[in-house]
Amino acid sequence: MEQTTKEGLMADVNTVLADAEGLLRQAAQASGEHAADLRRKAQSAISSAKRRLVDAEERVVDQAKTAARATDGWVHEHPWTAVGIAAGIGMLIGLVINRR
Repeated sequence: MEQTTKEGLMADVNTVLADAEGLLRQAAQASGEHAADLRRKAQSAISSAKRRLVDAEERVVDQAKTAARATDGWVHEHPWTAVGIAAGIGMLIGLVINRR
């Protein structure tokens, strides 16, 4: 499965939004059918950015659900190990907070 990095996705969305802003500026200065065409292109670019964000959100949610199911299964198979790990992490956090 292809993974999109956060930075790459944000760069793509920023590029699309910058292009849309440029088209809208041009549309404000244009008139008639040319302005309408520029507005349609800007709307298309914005819709494309929204679709990409929704797709990325769906992938992240699916990955989070898969990780949660795997973690839940592991904890059910190894309950005492999970308790020990949680206690150790809690103790480390307590030590770090206590030092401040």
